Amino acid sequence: MTLVRLNAYHIMWLFVFFDLPVTTKKERHDSALFRKNLEKDGFSMMQFSVYVRHCGSYESLDVHLNRVKSFVPKYGMVSILSVTDKQYSNIHNFRGEPKNSKSGKKKKVISEPIQLELF
Repeated sequence: MTLVRLNAYHIMWLFVFFDLPVTTKKERHDSALFRKNLEKDGFSMMQFSVYVRHCGSYESLDVHLNRVKSFVPKYGMVSILSVTDKQYSNIHNFRGEPKNSKSGKKKKVISEPIQLELF
């Protein structure tokens, strides 16, 4: 049995960027369905029109890439980007303070999940 050591160049991240029309009821429905399908497939919302998913291998990436392609709406723009875990480790995220609501209370910030690493 050959063991393959996981490294930051084999583990992948899949990004889906999209700009979908939402002027008609059908377009809003298609846009919402696209988001729901991304979430069903294990994607997390990074920003409103940016979703990201961790893939443990190139094979896993291909499965999810093809799945996303299968439910892309007829209209709008969808871009898919894959990067290695090593490349993703160079990301810089900046988050401002939660915006105050009219009541003066701060909105709750959703914490990012902790990634589990197994060796």
